[in-house]
Amino acid sequence: MTNMQTYRHIESPGWTLGWKWAKKEVIWSVLGAQASDQGDCSSFKENLPHSCKKNPSIIDLLPNAPFNQQFSQCCKGGVLASQGQDPAAAVSSFQISIGRSGTSKKTISLPQDFYLLGSGPGYTCTAAAVVSPSAFYLGDGRRRSQALMTWSLTCSYSQTIVSKNPSCCVSMSSFYSTQITPCPSCSCGCQQEPFSLFPNRKEDHKISSLVEKSKAERKMVQCTEHMCPIKVHWHVKNNYKTHWRVKLTVTNFRYRTNYTKWTLAVHHPSLRSLANVSSFLYKPLMVYGASNDTGMFYGIDGVNAVLLEAGSNGNVQSEILLQKDNNSSFSLEHGWPFPWRIYFNGDECAMPSPDTYPSLPSSARFSAPTGFGSIKGYLQILVFIVLIGIV
Repeated sequence: MTNMQTYRHIESPGWTLGWKWAKKEVIWSVLGAQASDQGDCSSFKENLPHSCKKNPSIIDLLPNAPFNQQFSQCCKGGVLASQGQDPAAAVSSFQISIGRSGTSKKTISLPQDFYLLGSGPGYTCTAAAVVSPSAFYLGDGRRRSQALMTWSLTCSYSQTIVSKNPSCCVSMSSFYSTQITPCPSCSCGCQQEPFSLFPNRKEDHKISSLVEKSKAERKMVQCTEHMCPIKVHWHVKNNYKTHWRVKLTVTNFRYRTNYTKWTLAVHHPSLRSLANVSSFLYKPLMVYGASNDTGMFYGIDGVNAVLLEAGSNGNVQSEILLQKDNNSSFSLEHGWPFPWRIYFNGDECAMPSPDTYPSLPSSARFSAPTGFGSIKGYLQILVFIVLIGIV
């Protein structure tokens, strides 16, 4: 199983792969994974199969699995990295021994109704299709062997299947404006039953019931105006002669949930001139000739690769230094220094309306005149305005 998505990974508690047998097949044994349910194996008197389910569900083993149960590229707890982040960790494999399945191409039937859960819903799988038999090497690597049959299928992700609402939002601020553009209200849905974060005694029962429900679902989100599990804040921090600096903050508002191997994809034209990134790792995406306006940020293993649950430590930060282009395309006006799109873990975040972006003060929209010619032109404009006023 290979995750071909550039900046979407499958996080803990990991993937689940399932299907429906075409006949009366059983799974005798598995290496590198396990069936989540053995099913009814009462028809077997001795040597019970690993699973007798008509529709088995296969899950990955944990990293500390016994060595004699492991298989190559297995045992990561179902976590699959994205291709852009770690291609070697974007692959998982296991081996199953199947009974009652036939022994030739004519007697073997393809499983049906494949489905994939990537720590939750969202994936839709195609039917399995027979492809050219896989080839592999055995023993010392000098003998090449070929599989009896190989079939393949593709599972595609859709954010709308998971939820009609986004799962993240973007807020903005800048050094040149006191205005802070928050996430749009109800970006990720509104509260069904609003409650205070600091309830009085009359409201205690509402809080306790909500907490118990959220513990079961592991999806309790802190009450905010936007109600998003994740908020990305983009702050234009400094403007230098040849560079400009941005502070990027990702905040987790979800309780009891850490985000491992998180990714943040950003679309902005100045990313082609990125000079330095602190605290995060960076990889450019979608490079077509001179076009390089999309990049992926992600954490450093052992430092901030895990975004902790909501609380004082539930955020990660970085500062980005970007170089100004020679063609003078850089501008602080009209919301230019702010991102066009942002994706967290592959999900597109809700952006504020452009007319709410932090704006330059009126006095900063015109540069101070320098030199006699500039002063003359400035006076001509003033005189013209005065004459119009007189007329």
